[in-house]
Amino acid sequence: MSKNKWIAPVAIVSGILLLFILILTSSYNGLVDRELTVDQSVADLDVQLQRRFDLIPNLVKSVEGALEQEREIIGKVTEARTKYASAASGNDRVAAAGELEGALSRLLVVVESYPQVASLQNVRDLQVQLEGTENRVAQARRSYNETVTDFNRAVRRFPRSIVAAIFGFEKRTLFEAASGADQAPSVDLNPGG
Repeated sequence: MSKNKWIAPVAIVSGILLLFILILTSSYNGLVDRELTVDQSVADLDVQLQRRFDLIPNLVKSVEGALEQEREIIGKVTEARTKYASAASGNDRVAAAGELEGALSRLLVVVESYPQVASLQNVRDLQVQLEGTENRVAQARRSYNETVTDFNRAVRRFPRSIVAAIFGFEKRTLFEAASGADQAPSVDLNPGG
């Protein structure tokens, strides 16, 4: 009869322990799945940013000769491209891509403001390619931000927040527009006077 006294409490404790392990495992696996989705999204965004990165030198070279007075903008594009190339982490690449995007948009405004440059066939072809790439980048950014938001939400919600803290899952950075992106760049068509 003493055996039967201990069976119920042991079964209850075992059931609670099993439930706890199932919740812990489910939370951990859910965070891993979301983190992998974020990593995939970063890789997808990186592919599109790399495409943009590869097109920029061609555009710069095509425009450089015709726009001697716009050296500062060309220099900023080149500098931002270098920052992107040397970025070590996903967050650094996202920040560098924002700077590159701002510099590139200023360059494109300049190109459109100079009819003699905009009429060059290779510049027009590169602009078309960049427009398509920019659309892909925008879509990849939206996808990235959606997956990061989902992951960050999971990391912050209970009980996953406990699991995230125990296993080192940390919030990821959203892709945001570079500061000043909401301002149209100014173009001086008469730099000498």
